[in-house]
Amino acid sequence: MIKSQFYLDPEIAFLNHGSFGACPKPIFEHYQYWQRELEKNPVRFIQKELGGHLKKSKEALSKYIHCDAKDFFFTPNPTTAINTVMRSIALQAGDEILTTNHEYGAMDRTWHYYCKKSGAQYIRQNISLPIISKEQILEQFWSGYTSKTKVVFLNQISSATALIFPVKEICEKARSLGLITIIDGAHVPGHIDLNITELNPDYYTGTLHKWMLAPKGCSFLYVRKELQDSLDPLVVSWGYESVAPGESRFLDYHEQQGTRDIAAFLTAPAAIEFLKTNHWSEQSQKCKQTILEIYADFCQLVGTEPICPISSEFLGQMCSIPIKTQKPLELKELLYNQYKIEIPVMQIDHGFFIRISWNAYNEASDLDRLKNALIQIRATTGLLS
Repeated sequence: MIKSQFYLDPEIAFLNHGSFGACPKPIFEHYQYWQRELEKNPVRFIQKELGGHLKKSKEALSKYIHCDAKDFFFTPNPTTAINTVMRSIALQAGDEILTTNHEYGAMDRTWHYYCKKSGAQYIRQNISLPIISKEQILEQFWSGYTSKTKVVFLNQISSATALIFPVKEICEKARSLGLITIIDGAHVPGHIDLNITELNPDYYTGTLHKWMLAPKGCSFLYVRKELQDSLDPLVVSWGYESVAPGESRFLDYHEQQGTRDIAAFLTAPAAIEFLKTNHWSEQSQKCKQTILEIYADFCQLVGTEPICPISSEFLGQMCSIPIKTQKPLELKELLYNQYKIEIPVMQIDHGFFIRISWNAYNEASDLDRLKNALIQIRATTGLLS
């Protein structure tokens, strides 16, 4: 069984891969291998060997996400990546960042912080639910554009609503308007096809520790070549005005940032090999088909409707079920404590959602458990109306 390759608690129906991922045993062991290699001789590993290992890992990932290995660097998470970008773009008071009201909460907070400092405005354009078509998203998004718009910020897959957004079309139009494009692809690598060269954003961040199954703390930030010299390091360290500069000041600035455990960064080749060996592309397609098959049924079960057309244009290995509740935290805790189901209860402007993540280690019994739990909760508590 595939689940035996993971450390996941067998007593728990784990329907929340989307939050922090889950790392298979072979990849996690590879992660620990690099930690041990570091400890054998920390000085030599960090000062002499690390650069070569990092280069190999980046070259493997560059082929997977389709961009030049010299155009990105690893970060612990997308929040770190966006903070790096945010602090380097020179926005003035009154400038606008155009986004949606489907963005990840940490990103909203990041931009609110920046806007308080700079006087820029963070425009959360309403993308109404239910989604009718891609054209609806594009029309509603661009209706927020004004002469003051300088930046477009967008998640490619929404955390709360699990919707796939038409990022390619938005990047194309933004470029024609001379706007900066910053894409949060936290849920994308290993989940849906990613070709950064084709998307052609200015900045793109994604994780390996979600759907690529790498250990926690492994993400990346891609930066268009023309913008690399203008990106300041979030942490100023040895790479800044280096006495032994490498071939890229961009990488010197962002990869030489003091002592830290970057073993997770070195697991990209092992993660990609695991996905290949275990035919994860085929596994992913089966999972996506399951999501399409169950979505309407779960909505009907709780008395709501799907928030988008049930197709691969909008849904991957996650779906968000609208629910009617006044006590989302209590509902989440009840699902875990009484029914042993790990699943998030999400909230955005549009209301509350239970988000199902479905991966190859999941079994039909996980869905049966969730279904029976929701039926009982509706019948016996006031947590679902």
